[in-house]
This record gives sequence, C-alpha cells and structure tokens, in this order.
Amino acid sequence: MKHTLLLFLCLSFFSSVMGQEQHMPAKKPKIGVVLSGGGAKGLAHIGVLKVLEEAGVEVSYIGGTSMGAIVGGLYAAGYSATELDSIFRGLDPDALLKDFTPRDSRNFFEKRNEEMYAITLPFKNFKIGFPNALSKGLYNYTTVNRLTEHVRHVRDFNKLPIPFVCIATDVETGEEVVLHGGTLPDAILASGAFPSLYNPVEIDGRLLIDGGVTNNYPIEEVKKMGADIIIGVDVQDPLKTRDQIKGATGILVQINNYQMIRKMEAKSKATDVYIKPDISGFTVVSFEDGEAIIKKGEEAALKILDTLKTLGTGTPLKRPHLAVRDSICIDRIEINGLKNYTRSYVIGKLNFKPGNTISHTDITNGISNLNATHNFTSLSYSFDDSDGRGEVLKLDLKENPINRLLKFGLHYDGLFKSAVLVNLTQKNLLKRNDVASLDIILGDNFRYNFDYYIDNGFYISYGLHSHYYGFNRNVTADYAVGPPNDQLNIEAINVDFSDFTNQIYIQSLLWRQFLIGGGVEHKHIQIKSATVQSTIDSRFDDSDYLSSYAYLKLDTYDDKHFPTEGYYFYGEAKAYFYSSDFTGMYNNFSIIRGEVATAKRLARNFTLKLEAETGFALGENEVSSFDFILGGYGFQPFHTVRHFFGYDFLSISGNSFLKGVVNLDYEFAKKHHFNLTANYANLGSNLYEDVKLLSWPKYSGYAVGYGLETFIGPIEVKHSWSPEVHKHYTWFSVGFWF
Repeated sequence: MKHTLLLFLCLSFFSSVMGQEQHMPAKKPKIGVVLSGGGAKGLAHIGVLKVLEEAGVEVSYIGGTSMGAIVGGLYAAGYSATELDSIFRGLDPDALLKDFTPRDSRNFFEKRNEEMYAITLPFKNFKIGFPNALSKGLYNYTTVNRLTEHVRHVRDFNKLPIPFVCIATDVETGEEVVLHGGTLPDAILASGAFPSLYNPVEIDGRLLIDGGVTNNYPIEEVKKMGADIIIGVDVQDPLKTRDQIKGATGILVQINNYQMIRKMEAKSKATDVYIKPDISGFTVVSFEDGEAIIKKGEEAALKILDTLKTLGTGTPLKRPHLAVRDSICIDRIEINGLKNYTRSYVIGKLNFKPGNTISHTDITNGISNLNATHNFTSLSYSFDDSDGRGEVLKLDLKENPINRLLKFGLHYDGLFKSAVLVNLTQKNLLKRNDVASLDIILGDNFRYNFDYYIDNGFYISYGLHSHYYGFNRNVTADYAVGPPNDQLNIEAINVDFSDFTNQIYIQSLLWRQFLIGGGVEHKHIQIKSATVQSTIDSRFDDSDYLSSYAYLKLDTYDDKHFPTEGYYFYGEAKAYFYSSDFTGMYNNFSIIRGEVATAKRLARNFTLKLEAETGFALGENEVSSFDFILGGYGFQPFHTVRHFFGYDFLSISGNSFLKGVVNLDYEFAKKHHFNLTANYANLGSNLYEDVKLLSWPKYSGYAVGYGLETFIGPIEVKHSWSPEVHKHYTWFSVGFWF
C-alpha cells in the first residue's frame, strides 16, 4: 500500500508539472540584426529598420561593418529608425565624402595660405609626397560624437540600449578586429574608414581601416552575442564587369568585394531572414541619393512584412525619443600626443577654456580649427566624468610628421600680368608653434613674400613679414612726380614701381573674432621712368621710410571671392617718423585706412554685398608715393593701390578718398556666378579737412561680370564703364590673388 500511494503521488506531481508547462508562454527568441557595409548604399539599412519597427520587431543585438556599423551603432545608441532617417537626410552629402573646413575655422594667416595656392604637396627628404587619403572623415566624426553624446561614458558596447558589435581591419596585419568596446564614435568610424577615401583610425595602438576588407557581414559575432534568430541586410555589390567598373573608387570596391562575395553564399544561408535591397543603380558614394536609397530598403523589407510580423508583436514599436543636449560642462581638458605644439596653442585653436559650459557647436568648431592648421593627421576626443564637477575632455592628437610643404599657384591679371607662384612652407623651423613661408612669384613681374609666424593661441603671437612688389605701367603724372608736374607737361607717364617692405609685429585675438596687432615697418619705395628727358632725374622717389603701426581686423566671410554671408572689417593706422627723404619734401605724417563690408543672402542664390573704404593722411604729407590710387580689378590690392570699376588700372589718385561698392551676385549654376556692381568715390587732396569727402561722388563706375570657382581660384571676366570718362574696360583674371 505504501508503494502504491507513493507511485500515485509521483504521477499526480508530474501530471501537475506537465500541465503547468503546457500553459507557460514560449520563451521569446532573441533577434539579432546584421548590417553589411556598402558605403552610401548602406543607407538602405535605415529603410529596413523602419519596417522592422512597423512590424513590432524588438532587436536584441545588432552588429555591422562600415556603413552598417554607423547605422547600427546609432540605432544601438537609442535612435529610432525614423530619427535616423531625419538625421541622414539633414547631412551634407559633399562633407560626408571629403573634409570641408569652414573658412572661419582658419586664423588670418591660414586664410591667406588657403586662398593663394592651387596645389599643396608634402615635401620630405627632398621628395614630394601625396596625402594618405582624401579625407580625415572629420565631419562624420564630429557628427557621430554629437549624436552619441548621451552614451559618451559607455565603454562596453554590451551596455548600450541595444548590445552592439562592429568590425574593423588592422591595416598592418590584415587581421579582422572585433570591436565590443571603447569609444563608440572611434569604433564605428574605424569600421567605416574606406581605404584611400578616409584616413585610418588608431585604436589601442592598432591602425584600423574598413572592416569590409575582412568581414563585411559579421553574422558570427552577432550569434556569439546570443541571438536566436538573425535578420540580415546585405547591400554589397556583386562583382562587376570591366564596363561596369567606373573610376578608382569602383576598382577599390571590386577588390574589396573579392573575398566577401565568396563568403556570402554560406553567410546568407545561415541567415534566418535575408534581405537584399535592389540598389543596383547606386554607388558607394551616392550620398546625394540618400532618400531614394532609404526607400529601396523599405521596399525590400515590406515584401516580407508578414514574415517579420511573426517575429514581432505586429504592433508598431515605439522607441523613446532621444533629446541630445546642446552643451556640456567641461571641467578640464587633457591633451595627448603633443611634441611640436604647446598646450596653449591647442587651447587657443579650440577657442574655449576649461571651467565653462561649452556647446557642441563650439566643440565641433574647435576641432575644425585644429584641423584647419593641417598640423595633425588625426584628431579624436572623448568625455569622462570629473567626479561630478563636469566632464574631462580627452583630446588625442597625432601630429603630422610632414612639416615641410611645397605649394603652387598661378594668376593672371591686367596689372601684374602672368605669374606662377612657388611656395616653400616649413613648420617648427626654430621653435614650437612656428611656421615659415616663402613665396617666389615668377612671371612678367618678379615678386616675393616671406612670413615667419609664431602662433601662441590666446597669448601674444609674433611675426616677421617681408615682401617685394614691382611692375611697369602708365600712371598719372601727379602720382609719379607729384604736384606740380608742369615740368613734364603730360598727364600720364610710364614708370617702374617697386615696394620693398619689412615688418616686425605682435598680435592677439580680441573677443575671439577680432585680431589686434601692431609693429614697426621699414619700406623702400622706388618710382622711376626711363622715358623722361635727360635733364630730369629719372627717379621720382627712392627713399626708405620707417613707421610704427597698429591694426584691427575681423573676417567672418564664408568665402573670400564669392561670399554669401559674413562681415569684414580692417582698420589700420601708420605713423611715419623717419625717411631718407630722396624727394626733399618729407615731413612726419600718418596714414589712416579703414574698410568695412558685409554680405547677405537675399534669396536662393542671390547675394548682396556692401563695401565702404576710406583712407587719408594726417600731417603735412608732401610725398605723393603714399597717395591712394584707384582703378582696375583682378589684382591683389597692395600698398595704397585699390580696385575701382569704370577706370583703368592706376587712373586716379589723391591723399584721401572714400569709396562705396554695391554688388549683387547670382549663382545661376553651381560655382557659376553672374554679378552686377556699382562703385562710387570721392578722391583728392585733403578731402577731410575741406569737408568735401561726403559731397556728391565725383567718380562712379559700373560693371557686369561672370565668375567661375575653380581649384586654382576664381576665373573672372568684368566689363566696366564710367559715365564721367565715357570709356569701357574689360578685364580678365585667373586664379587666386597674390
């Protein structure tokens, strides 16, 4: 009886347990998503993720390579597919492919350098080199850093809202590198560092490039994370024929695809839900077609919507909206990797100091400022908590080993004629933070520029400048000889003009945007003519002049030649206190000059630019060599020579002037400009003292022009006329002004 009772109790227990198991819900499968690389075609991943959310599929793990890593990493960080759609639609397609450094990221010295040279080549051990890649991917990096601000302290990718993994390749060993942790922006940008397009990314001492070289579809890694079901999205190209391969990028993609296409047959079979969008009409750089590519991803996933609903709830998944903070409190800044540049130099370029709340825009601008120097081959940053006092900004810099550059440019205008520019730039010549630059300008008129500059950021910076300009031209006799010119009884004379100038100066930033400085200057002016009678000295001036000077400058234009927004201001005062006095007419005097301008986009492709400029002498200046002289267009303004439409080069002169310019520019096609200009001026002798400067303009001129932006600088044609002289002039200029 005891055994019978025991058997009965056991059977009752097991039947009870079995009944409970039959009523227990089945274990929910873990869904893993694998996103392949494919450049711009990887935007189709966003479309697929949108449909997954629509089907109520909750992703447990996500992994990707290259663009799959970028999309997957942001999704893992908490963004919904709809938010990713909006983010990528708002990005600049051109900036995604190449570094674009805004003009206001450069200091005044760097602006000058960027706007003179058509070609810049590394020059080491007397050999010309070439860049490692077209872009550092800095726009992508700062964008991803801003978007992942809310997970900036996460160093284990398993602790992200969705556990994440991505793949990179060690460029030195060719080994696959699986990234489960670290700084999220560094990891996903390393995975997407397409060879020759983007610079490699250094992580933990390894130089990493696009993971697509070794594993473009990391299904194995996502399975290792614990996924029960794999949904895979494949945007890889099949191998192409010779007729289908287009350009160097196409060849690199073909090489990159050899191994992966062979592996994909087995990988696709191991994928539970395999999605391959039809993106055959797009390339790896078709970012401008992002909207259409995302749509292709949606279309591919919608074809299997019923299947996807069986893996989800069937109810659209709502991910919480992410609100990214627009600023961050930085307690201190740690800078790693400095050897040839000082901490103050870097802080000065960042343009913000620790102990302040800094916007992400300011952080991005600071990184852009550092990039604009070309002194660093890689720039990365991350944030750590500073014991509740704020954040520690960790800045990792890799200095550019190339500190010598060879640069070239060319220019043509009606005043200096044809010119070829060869520049040698040497950084860290004598001390940290310094740069020396020598321009040799060969052509119809020999010229040179030499600059040596020590940039100390927020602190006082120092510089030396030397130049020589010379030309031969017919000019007004008043300017060459000076009044009275009755001894020649002519209105114009052919002269040889030369200006040899040397300066020593100090300068610093004022209110972050203004540059203030001053120094001393030596100038030798020679004006002579071989056409005058032998009874008259052929030299009209051959004197040395010494002066002290001060200046204030602001330049926020987005482009020097065709600005669409920004302001420009330049004010200068020079006090001449010594001359060797070749003319015998020298008295101490001062020259005051100022220029203010603004550009404003009125409507799409229409820009209005307004300018005003003035100059005058203080003191008994009898030396006509310092008179302001106006006329012509297309040359780099120098000494006291300025542009003026309606009059030929060097046509009108006086010791004081006031000029205003109105310009309307229409960009009728990308980089093609049509413009209308009107300028007015009063110019003469002592106009401020005689209160004639603000009277009705004595001189006026109008111009219609065409301009084309090219890599060598603007190519411009200007046709101008003046109602006072009833003459028409057409000027043609090519290349950056120098």
